[in-house]
Amino acid sequence: MEDLEVNGPPASKLKEIYHKQGYRFLGRNQHSATKICRWTKESLRTNRVCYKELWYPPVESHRCMQMAPYLGCNYHCLHCWRLHSGDRANVRWKEFPLEVMELDEPKEIIKDAVDKRRSLLIGFKGNPNADEKKVEEALKPTMMTMSLTGEPTLYPRISELILEAERMDMITFLVTNGTMPRVVETMDHLPFQLYVSVSAPDKRMHNKLTRPLIKNGWEKLNRTLELLPSLQTRKVIRLTVIKGWNTTNNRGYADLIKKAEPTFIEVKAYEWVGASQKRLPIEAMPFMKDVRSFAKRISELTGYQIKKEYEPSGAILLA
Repeated sequence: MEDLEVNGPPASKLKEIYHKQGYRFLGRNQHSATKICRWTKESLRTNRVCYKELWYPPVESHRCMQMAPYLGCNYHCLHCWRLHSGDRANVRWKEFPLEVMELDEPKEIIKDAVDKRRSLLIGFKGNPNADEKKVEEALKPTMMTMSLTGEPTLYPRISELILEAERMDMITFLVTNGTMPRVVETMDHLPFQLYVSVSAPDKRMHNKLTRPLIKNGWEKLNRTLELLPSLQTRKVIRLTVIKGWNTTNNRGYADLIKKAEPTFIEVKAYEWVGASQKRLPIEAMPFMKDVRSFAKRISELTGYQIKKEYEPSGAILLA
């Protein structure tokens, strides 16, 4: 098989891989996608819900639409579950920047996401283990989470996308790697909740883990963190615990958190899933006791108090 070279929307081989993983491409130019979250399925089948429903009202796991407005990313994080160019033999494509001829309209993306998500969920109507009431509700999402894959702030109309979701009675969660501070600073419409992922406490470890495809990624992240106190919305710093990698220099984390003044801190275990299994050893996935220990140290250094934990997701909330 020859190398797959992609200079635009993902070509047939890559689309086939994504499709098997449960993704559905959106719009005419297919630079965006949706997929049913594990916790949406769990909520429908077993009534177990995502920690976001327990911690962040008014979230409802079964009515959360997980999507990505832009499939490209400017990082190649070791701990990311997504497939990177070169992860599989003979499967290579241009990841950043995506060279699409035209970007889809925000309204078009969201409408297609709702439709594609509905087609993926409709089978639950025939599932005897599914909650019938929840299935009906799930077909009409009340939340849009921009966290599926890629870096959402690379979609230049992200603010309009958030506004369009609000017009369709959906709250929005946006998860960013913080490398687009200019976008964050100039957004006319902020998400209901803004996550910034902080992978490391210092530049050396940050570059080692994120493997940036851009210059000055660390500096741009810090600029985004400096902006957070001025943003009038709910803000979360997410710290991913990768055992044996990024749990030293806790003072560095504390300095970043004090700069950002987030509403919440999420400490979450790295999960040895997806393509990250080829990049990191299984030993990099921490036990819950490791996450608790790390969260305790962060709490002591920042003054944020440990409020809740959710062991099925390896997550701890500080506020």
